[in-house]
Amino acid sequence: MPPRDSARRPSLTSPWWRGAAAVVAGALPALAFPAPALWWLAYVALVPLILLARSAPTSGRGALDGWLGGTGFMIAVHHWLLPSLSAFIVVIAALLGLVWLPWGWLAQRLLGGSPGVGSVLAALVLLPSAWLLVEMVRSWQYLGGPWGLLGASQWQVQPALRLASIGGVWLLSFLLVAVNTAIAALIAAPAVRHTAVAALVAIALGVTAVWFWAPVAPRTGSVRIAVVQPGDIENGLARFDRSAQLTTQLAGLHPDLVVWGESSVGFDLSAHPPLSRRLADLSRQVGSDLLVNVDAQRADGRGIYKTSVLVGPQGPTGDSYDKMRLVPFGEYIPLRSVLGWATKVGKAASVNRHRGTHQVVMNVGTLRIGPLICFETAFPDMSRHLADMGAQILVAQSSTSTFQDSWAPAQHASLAALRAAETWRPVVHSTLTGISAVYDARGTRLGPRLGTSSSTARLYTVPLSGGRSPYDRFGDWVIKMSVGLLLLSAVHEGRRAVRRPAAVRR
Repeated sequence: MPPRDSARRPSLTSPWWRGAAAVVAGALPALAFPAPALWWLAYVALVPLILLARSAPTSGRGALDGWLGGTGFMIAVHHWLLPSLSAFIVVIAALLGLVWLPWGWLAQRLLGGSPGVGSVLAALVLLPSAWLLVEMVRSWQYLGGPWGLLGASQWQVQPALRLASIGGVWLLSFLLVAVNTAIAALIAAPAVRHTAVAALVAIALGVTAVWFWAPVAPRTGSVRIAVVQPGDIENGLARFDRSAQLTTQLAGLHPDLVVWGESSVGFDLSAHPPLSRRLADLSRQVGSDLLVNVDAQRADGRGIYKTSVLVGPQGPTGDSYDKMRLVPFGEYIPLRSVLGWATKVGKAASVNRHRGTHQVVMNVGTLRIGPLICFETAFPDMSRHLADMGAQILVAQSSTSTFQDSWAPAQHASLAALRAAETWRPVVHSTLTGISAVYDARGTRLGPRLGTSSSTARLYTVPLSGGRSPYDRFGDWVIKMSVGLLLLSAVHEGRRAVRRPAAVRR
């Protein structure tokens, strides 16, 4: 009989301790997001979860480890929503974590026991493919959208941004999981370490080749874009007044466009002519159009929309864009009749906002801009569509006022770098209060970021770029490749299952 103290030690053979370990292991990759200095963590942070899933006694237990790991990841990457959702975030994370079940099953199936060369090679492509399938499913806007994709942790790494221009954020996620898988095999499968090392060398050589030979966005001129960040001001009229005051400071600087943040105007302009005239006066004073954002009940009674509105010297020009992809629970509650109780346990939306129906490109003189509103910068397809529609620059209006002391502002601003690299279009990310930032078409930041304590207007010279990136041309080829690999694997396993009983009968 073992000593009593050793019997009390945590053991991964205990379902409870194993479950807790899976949640913690799943949360580790989220640490790569908040600080630029931690980008490297994404290359190793998934290793503990892979090792845990592969050590599971059965494939079913491996699937359970995958689910718990996915739950831990979702809680960690969205933990800043706790003030708004309270304990409800655990329920949402557990439901979304279910999409990791097949991934955990596959990790145990391919790497469990003493895997051979064939199993390790299969794991190096199928585990990244399965992870990508998870990211694709949870990227559906009604499930929360593509916030916290693993590849997004590499937004400040220049070789990674070059890769994003070829395969989007999906290619980055695929390669990160492949690297983690190779390292896990290196640790857990001594007999095939040479295969894992060869895979790591191949990935490193491939990234180096892309860095040197992949095409880059060609420069075609520049424009001057001003960002107005009023600060954290709750009162709508006071926020409008502060934005207007900051805009007057741009007089004489000759910007081509002035951008206000999301919800910068809390009144329907058609129902408040004095505000429209005031914005027109600002446009004449500064010498450029203003892109403001109206978050208000429509005067015609159609409900609340978030709308980008272009205002010129004569008032609203008629160019506007209604936000299409809304934040679940933040801007509407899915199945409100069933889940409306969420308003009682957190800060969920008390009234559903309405969504727009199509994207638009606005003409600002000779410049064509593609507006995005807040959460929409997380969706690669929306940026690509605007680039295909002829947008020369992407303009994102945002507000993270509720989450100022969390990871959210920095995470949100970082997405602009990825969207710029993917589309070869510069991105202006303008917020009400931290963090505003501007990136060129290669994903390189231009000038300083405006932090959470800033209340200022800043003018940026933004280089324009022409051409189409490989990712824009070929689309989500990495996802299609991953789905194809998984289907081929399923067909292969099916054929083996059919042949096995026949061999037994003989």
